[in-house]
Amino acid sequence: MTFKKLLSWTAVILWMILIFNLSSQVAEQSNELSTGITEVIIIIIEKVNPNADFDIHAFNHIIRKNAHFIAYFVLGILVINALRRSGVYGYKSIAIALLICVFYAVSDEVHQYFVPGRGPGVKDVCIDSSGAVVGIMVYLGIARIRMSYFKK
Repeated sequence: MTFKKLLSWTAVILWMILIFNLSSQVAEQSNELSTGITEVIIIIIEKVNPNADFDIHAFNHIIRKNAHFIAYFVLGILVINALRRSGVYGYKSIAIALLICVFYAVSDEVHQYFVPGRGPGVKDVCIDSSGAVVGIMVYLGIARIRMSYFKK
């Protein structure tokens, strides 16, 4: 196994562990984390626009759902990269990457069923899967641009 291949799969596993650990937080702990992030964002926005009016609960919900999207956006990039470094290309790499990400999203929601105050959500699986799809497409778009650039 080459170093780049090993490093790529290690990044996938470490990112999955991070997602698992965040999903293991009880509801109060998870909400404290997202509320803290929301408050920092609101402070920054209020510095730019002092007259901004926020419903912190609604904004916190948006932040939480975006966190799902971003986490799986990164996972999608990491998985497609690891597959490509492992010699899997074309539609096969896209399908396998998507299957891995969707399976992990489903398993993550099942895991949350057992975490106090948390629960599974089909909507979250859809958000997670959307993030993975966009991550995979961004990776492929950048790869295509790089290939056309280096062909010149």
